Amino acid sequence: MSYINDIKDMRSELRELNKAIPEATSGFGALSKAVKDNGVLSTREKEFIALGMALVQRCEPCINFHVEALMKAGGTREELGDVLAMAVQMSGGPGLMYAGHALACWDELAKA
Repeated sequence: MSYINDIKDMRSELRELNKAIPEATSGFGALSKAVKDNGVLSTREKEFIALGMALVQRCEPCINFHVEALMKAGGTREELGDVLAMAVQMSGGPGLMYAGHALACWDELAKA
């Protein structure tokens, strides 16, 4: 398994989805941009929230994207650990399993 390849594959699938339903995906893109570009929280803080929610929702592609975004926003592995701990506390055993994926994704991206 390669998280880097999973991220690349998901991006490829999303490009095809963008072609199939451009109005819907551009609307989602506009919402995402508005949320990220506005408000009092930093991008890093917003990524903490998004990653925690992705873990609780059990969306592995979302987890991968938000781990990557958190790294780009200056997050640390230790901060990731705090986010993972909160997500496990909120979601129990399934959250623990997805937290393992998130940490492995971080470690693979950090090595690349």
